[in-house]
Amino acid sequence: MLKWSLAAVAAVVVIFLVVVALQPSDFRIERSASMKAPTQAAFAQVNDLQNWRAWSPWEKIDPALKRSYEGPKAGTGAVYAWAGNKDVGEGRMTITESRPGELVRIRLEFFQPFAATNTAEFSFKPSGDSTAVIWTMTGQNNFLSKAICLFVNMDNMVGGMFEQGLTQMKSVVETQR
Repeated sequence: MLKWSLAAVAAVVVIFLVVVALQPSDFRIERSASMKAPTQAAFAQVNDLQNWRAWSPWEKIDPALKRSYEGPKAGTGAVYAWAGNKDVGEGRMTITESRPGELVRIRLEFFQPFAATNTAEFSFKPSGDSTAVIWTMTGQNNFLSKAICLFVNMDNMVGGMFEQGLTQMKSVVETQR
């Protein structure tokens, strides 16, 4: 009887490991919002990492968040590092590409609670007196991330934070008009 129970547990573990291994390695999370503001106003909120304090949803999670900035104030080479509580962890963002009014590409490195390196992009598309802002994050899932994604919908969780951030950015840029 014990032999059959152990065999059944082993089979379940093997099936779980196979299911995890078959999950996609690549991920992409994307959200967008339309803002009644010039493209440059929205672009400036993203391109100057110090402006993120006004609209980034992660900034409000830990009131004691430690921040540091390096490099130029804005644009390619600007760096923002943070260290916070267990909900925001520790990491670093570096702007790797900045095309005024078009695109900001960021290397996003997480150190705690899990190590990961992803790419975040903000693209800006003018439309009359409004701007469409598209926020995406792409990366690779390691085995542990694939297992977590079986139980936690990362698109909903991170995408929901993107939606909050875009809503808050919209409020900032539309109030500046």
